[in-house]
Amino acid sequence: MPISGTEASVALIGGTGFYQFLDGGKEVVLDTPYGKPSAPITIASVEGRDVAFLPRHGRNHDHLPSDVPYQANLWALRELGVRQVVAFNTVGSLQRSYRKGDFVLVDQFVDRTRRRKDTFFSGDQAAHISSATPYCGRMRQLSAEALSDADANVHPGGTVVVIEGPRFSTAAESRWFSSQGWHLVNMTQYPEVVLARELELCYMNLSYITDYDVAAAEVAGDEDAEKVSHAGVLAAFSADSERVADIVRRIVGELPTEFDCACQHALSGART
Repeated sequence: MPISGTEASVALIGGTGFYQFLDGGKEVVLDTPYGKPSAPITIASVEGRDVAFLPRHGRNHDHLPSDVPYQANLWALRELGVRQVVAFNTVGSLQRSYRKGDFVLVDQFVDRTRRRKDTFFSGDQAAHISSATPYCGRMRQLSAEALSDADANVHPGGTVVVIEGPRFSTAAESRWFSSQGWHLVNMTQYPEVVLARELELCYMNLSYITDYDVAAAEVAGDEDAEKVSHAGVLAAFSADSERVADIVRRIVGELPTEFDCACQHALSGART
């Protein structure tokens, strides 16, 4: 059940560079059966509704991708009454049609991680959720409509390959990912998306392209294109942070307060 006085039905999870969003909000410190979340959660008004903000990596990039407390983060948001999650990520492009500065409403992932706790279930409490359509289609559609007249190039779908990190890909890996037809590369979309589904939360992803990964010259079509670096990702996000904030506000403003969705019934028939 939500904690009295700290309810929020919508949450925003911030990615690399996105460590602050809501000013003047109420800060909530929670503990969960899975430990503490990445940081205190801030609840404040966005577009006339209470929204919970949680920086995925902590306020000072305290958690590397494999060390993010994904289970604690999603559990804590649900405890606050969250039912819809807007997850933000910075990503690298693997295809020439996906350009630096574009936004993507991701609809598929390919998991290449190896050592992350990716389920709340085990033993006699097991469950097998479907991840055929892992991101909430209802939220993606509403977001696409909300961004139809935004000052941004928005892709209505895309496949992200999620790597373990914290290192970036080799040139060979990046070329392989690109040859598979995958659109984006990132380090944190998995297992967050499937953990949200296990908690029967509606979860969508908004990705912002900051770079062209390691095979930059091939993907960007520019021999002088810079290869991805952490400093470069932060610089690209910082330069466009106001536009990112506007995009997020548009999405939040479009989400309904009352709805029914298949995501909310993800465990129906899934338990063993």
